Amino acid sequence: MAQGVSNTLVSVIIVSGGRKDYIEPLLDSIKRQTHNNLQIITIDNSNKNFTYCNALNNGISDAKGEFILCLNDDVLLSAAFIENALKGFDINDKVGMVSGKILRFDKKTIDSTELFLTPWRTAKERGYGRKDVGQFEKNGYVFGVSGAVAFYRRKMLKDIKKMGTVLKGWDSPHFFEYFDSRFGFFYEDLDVAWRAQRMGWKGYYVPSAIAYHLRGGTARVSEGKGKPLARHYISDELHACLIKNRYRTIAKNETMLGFLLHLPFILLYDMLVWFYVLSFKRGVIKCLRATERSFGR
Repeated sequence: MAQGVSNTLVSVIIVSGGRKDYIEPLLDSIKRQTHNNLQIITIDNSNKNFTYCNALNNGISDAKGEFILCLNDDVLLSAAFIENALKGFDINDKVGMVSGKILRFDKKTIDSTELFLTPWRTAKERGYGRKDVGQFEKNGYVFGVSGAVAFYRRKMLKDIKKMGTVLKGWDSPHFFEYFDSRFGFFYEDLDVAWRAQRMGWKGYYVPSAIAYHLRGGTARVSEGKGKPLARHYISDELHACLIKNRYRTIAKNETMLGFLLHLPFILLYDMLVWFYVLSFKRGVIKCLRATERSFGR
């Protein structure tokens, strides 16, 4: 690795829900890192005074490092995660997002090998739920990185924070944030990646940087941890966030041409989502109505 990043200060930001059985093992895995020039910022978000994105924004504002690693509290890092992930930033100066192979706690099942934008305008976690048989061992460019273990270059975050001044017509204060504080949970990682891509930044995948994630440990009910079909195991309030934040992400980032080209896929996806909501999750509609005014603009 080039000397430029090998000894640099890395700020690690953890947003915790207050569970010791999560945060203590995570902190232990950070203390065992082979890269030890670290600033650790832990934000206890258990009282829910802030959204998840608000908490991250506060942490980034306090961060001193050139590179910033944002972590859910339900993850663990392999000892060389930070050392190996930093190598991705050395590829070129326009790599602003890096992460690695994220496995489930069984160390056999893939949780994510990073984000890709689908024709349905959703985030695809490559390899999600598949058995790891070495099929994703090649370094390479990706659209974005999973929010559970997201490594960012500070310069990129500063660029997307000032995106509102670059894009004429966007005067909302939320376009001057690192993470859009309206998002709370879900789609915040795709929104950041899409904004970054629009400004010329790239994402990069380093499979030798290995982390472990208890999928749903933060947001799902206990019986839904690690299972597919997340919608079935989250509260109606969070389900409403999932729906709204996809629309927000599209509205903020999609071009008119891109929207028209992908409209059939978007409509098909919406038909399936609303069929599921109307059939099995009618409480979601009440939650959406409760926030209709704040979402409208």
